[in-house]
Amino acid sequence: MKMRPCAVSGMFYPNDPDHLEQLLAKFFKEAGGGRNSKGVVVPHAGYIYSGRVAALSYASLNPGFAGTFILIGPSHRGFETCISKVPWETPLGIVDNDTELGEALNIDQDEVSHHDEHSLEVQVPFIKYRFPRARITPIMMGRQDYRSAVVLSEQITSAVKRTGRDVRIIASSDFSHYVHAEVARKNDLYAIEALYKFDVPEFYRRIGERNVTACGYGPISAMLMTCQENGGRKTELIHYATSGDITGDNAAVVGYAAIAVI
Repeated sequence: MKMRPCAVSGMFYPNDPDHLEQLLAKFFKEAGGGRNSKGVVVPHAGYIYSGRVAALSYASLNPGFAGTFILIGPSHRGFETCISKVPWETPLGIVDNDTELGEALNIDQDEVSHHDEHSLEVQVPFIKYRFPRARITPIMMGRQDYRSAVVLSEQITSAVKRTGRDVRIIASSDFSHYVHAEVARKNDLYAIEALYKFDVPEFYRRIGERNVTACGYGPISAMLMTCQENGGRKTELIHYATSGDITGDNAAVVGYAAIAVI
């Protein structure tokens, strides 16, 4: 059976199943719960840096969810938007792909481009651990301009309606990269503020105004618009942190946000 193998296990997260399971159990014990989100923004750095923030995002979802997670992550290598239609390997076992939903998206399949992209892979162990009955539809987003986000949102909305799937949408993104922690926090929160009103054009404007180096602003925008179309009416910032909170070095940090659409 063809599958997408782990490419960054042992680097971004533990490749030993017992170690990985213990780490995820710790993250979720600290995260708690209490929401039933339609979509979330989740960081995709190494678990040592952003794992606690990621768990807060996933903890806002119903732990009994057994539908399909639509994963939207940026292409860090400049590939075009494409989907994967094969199962994905994790150290905790295989996560099945919802191929029918993938077909309905009408997006090109490109397994080769997906092979080394970490923005999607780091999400899958969280899903396998927390939602063992769920399936995934991974989308790697190439162009991230506003029009591309609108088109992707329309494709997802149409595919979900045609297939009748119960879905939750994961937008994989870190925020500011390699600036001082104070600058990162100020600029990231300024951009995130536009999401509270579902104002995606303003989100793009603020990112440009402050040169916010969020790597997944397109996935965030597509997720937000899709969730709004599906009845989402409130956006909440669950938590914001930076890599400096872990390393103690605030001179050049990466920003991480757990954001839920309810």
